[in-house]
Amino acid sequence: MLRTIILLLSALVALPVVFFYFDEPLREEQWNVLQKALVIMSVIALACFVVSEITRNCSQVDKLWSIAPVIYVWLFAAGSGFDQRLTLMAGLVTLWGVRLTFNFWRRGGYHWIPWKGEEDYRWSVLRKMPLLQGRLRWAAFNLFFISFYQNALILLFTLPSVVAWQGTEQPLRVADWAVSGLFAFFLVIEAIADQQQFDFQKEKYRRLRMGEPLEGDYALGFRTTGLWGWVRHPNYAAEQAIWLTFYLFSVSATGRWLNWSLAGAILLMLLFLGSSDFSEKISAGKYPAYRDYRRKVPRFFPDLFRRS
Repeated sequence: MLRTIILLLSALVALPVVFFYFDEPLREEQWNVLQKALVIMSVIALACFVVSEITRNCSQVDKLWSIAPVIYVWLFAAGSGFDQRLTLMAGLVTLWGVRLTFNFWRRGGYHWIPWKGEEDYRWSVLRKMPLLQGRLRWAAFNLFFISFYQNALILLFTLPSVVAWQGTEQPLRVADWAVSGLFAFFLVIEAIADQQQFDFQKEKYRRLRMGEPLEGDYALGFRTTGLWGWVRHPNYAAEQAIWLTFYLFSVSATGRWLNWSLAGAILLMLLFLGSSDFSEKISAGKYPAYRDYRRKVPRFFPDLFRRS
C-alpha cells in the first residue's frame, strides 16, 4: 500500500506538469479561473485536514467527492460565458453528482452535523499499519494523501472542461452528443451497480439481525451476482469510464486526441487500482470464498468471451 501511495503522489506532480508543458497554453482568462479553482481546492483540502484531525474521522473528502466536481465544472462554464459545450458538460456532471451524493447519504456517509457520519472502514485498517503508527505520522499521511492528494485529483479529473473551453469556436456537433450518451450509459451502469450492492447489504444485515439462515451470496458474505458476476468492481469500472468519457469532450472541442487534461483520468485509474487492491486484501482475509471469486471474475473489464 505504501508503494502505491508513493506512486500516486509522484504521478500527481509529474503527469500534469509533463502534459501541460507539451500542450497548447491557456489564455489569460482561463488561467484566472483555473487559479480560482486551485484556491477553492486548497481551502477545501485544508478544511478536510483540520476537521478530520479534530474529529478523528478521515472521510471528510468522501463527503465532498460528489460535490466539488460540480462546483469546478460550473465555475469553468461560467468563466466561458456558459458556452454550450461547457454548460452541457456541467449539466452531466451535476447529474453524476446528485446520484452519487444520494448513494453516499443513504449509506450513512452524511450526518446533520456536517463533520460527522460513517468513516470509510479502510482508514481504520490503515491506521494499524506500522508505518503509519503515531499521531504525527498519521497526520502527515492525512495532510498529504487523504486531504490534499484526493482533493487535487478531484480538480484534475474535471479539467477537460478547461481544454474544452479552448475550443469554444467549435460548435456542438454529433460527437458531443455521442459522448453525452456514453456518459449517461456509464452513469446508469454505476447506478445499477450501487443499487445492487445496497440491496444486497441491506438484506444481508436484515437476515443477520433477524437470525434468519444465510444462503447463496449471503452465506459467502459478498455479492457475486448481477453486475458483480461480470466484474468484481462494476461501480469502480463505471466511475473510471465516466471520467474517461468526460475527457472526450475536450477532444471533440479541440481535435487534440492527447492533451494535458488526460492526467486526471489516468491518476483516477491509478487510485482505483490501488484502492481495489487494498479492499480486496481486506475482503480475502474476511471471507474465505473471496479468493476463488477473485480468481474467476475479472476486476474491471468483463471477459465477454468466457461469459458467452
